[in-house]
Amino acid sequence: MTHDFSPIDDADWPAEAAGLRDGFAGALNVYRCMAHHPRLLNAWAPLREHLVRQPSLTPQQSEIVILRAGHRLGSEYEWAHHVHRARKLGMADARIARIAGPTAEMEGEDGLLARAVDELFDDRRLSRTTQAGLDTPLGPQGMLDLIATVGFYSVLGFMLRSFDTPLDADVAREMAARPLPRPDQP
Repeated sequence: MTHDFSPIDDADWPAEAAGLRDGFAGALNVYRCMAHHPRLLNAWAPLREHLVRQPSLTPQQSEIVILRAGHRLGSEYEWAHHVHRARKLGMADARIARIAGPTAEMEGEDGLLARAVDELFDDRRLSRTTQAGLDTPLGPQGMLDLIATVGFYSVLGFMLRSFDTPLDADVAREMAARPLPRPDQP
């Protein structure tokens, strides 16, 4: 028997995570699924706050890292949600679409960040060369936040894919109206 990890609605929201329902957790299906484990959701919140709201990375750097991680995971949910966020930051669709392509076709820092994500997936580490390249745009705290961001969104990607979490309605409408090439699993 398998458990149904569908997004929990407000009527069934667990009391142990009541304080999160009206914030970020209640706003997205990914966290409504995670609410099946209220202690995990409560523990998740402080790291999410740092990586989403207070990272050393700029908002566009974060989106590039998250989009590349979502692409590498083959996570439609992460990809679509972060296309939405990248667009809100003013990133052009062509630039966003390139993030799912070969790093050689990416310009400047985008390629460097995407290569760093690829190294973490492929080699499970950042090479000394990549660290040296990231030092100026990110600094040491930014490198640590990049690694933590890839790890954080990998865990979410594993959950999203395992439980076939549906896109949130607003993002699904946007992707239907303004589609980008969907990332394929590398």
